[in-house]
Amino acid sequence: MEETISLQEIAKIIKKRLWLIIFFTVVGIGISTGISFFVLTPIYQAQTQILVNQNISPEELYSMRTTETDLRLINTYNVIITSPVILTPALEQLDLDMTPEQLMKQIFVSSKNDSKVVNIRVEDPNPAYAVDISNAVAEVFKEKIPQLMRVDNISILSAAEYSDNPSPVKPKKLMNIAIGGLIGLMIGVGFVFLLEYLDMTIKSEREVEEYLELPVIGIVGFFDEETKKRYSRKARRS
Repeated sequence: MEETISLQEIAKIIKKRLWLIIFFTVVGIGISTGISFFVLTPIYQAQTQILVNQNISPEELYSMRTTETDLRLINTYNVIITSPVILTPALEQLDLDMTPEQLMKQIFVSSKNDSKVVNIRVEDPNPAYAVDISNAVAEVFKEKIPQLMRVDNISILSAAEYSDNPSPVKPKKLMNIAIGGLIGLMIGVGFVFLLEYLDMTIKSEREVEEYLELPVIGIVGFFDEETKKRYSRKARRS
């Protein structure tokens, strides 16, 4: 026998155990808030921009051939920037106790299409370290690239700077709290419907007809204690 449930029944089920849904939602918000503020380590970001532009005569500065050459080199530069040949001297310059492989995970290199600007973005729990690493990697790359590629077309466009009140980029606390509340809400709704599914008691004459496949020919009303006493006194008098 196929069972269906109407929107009214769904609303009735949710309303009956609404406190459970609210409880799980509040718990989800509380857990995500605690994790975001007290467990996750804040991560700060610093960015240095370098410009890829060949050192040539003014007549050739904006030629199509020169521009295409620079743009093709950018893909190669993006790989070289995060290679040990650049990261190892940068670590030695900053005297940081970490390996190039560890530092590589903190560096993100990007450039927009048809742009000669390369962004070197560094993420670190210490905002000062993020600035120092970003600038050091850019400076080392600028010094090493003439030896590696036999070209001198790198200049620092914008160096990372220190901030008096740096703001972390991770964790995104409000987003985490919203996600925690949503997960709690979903768990609460699922738990409410699970309880309803496991509740095998028959609550209405319609359910009697559905489960037993028999027509209901009579209903016994519910008598509270006051009604029972009143009928009991009438019975004794008669």
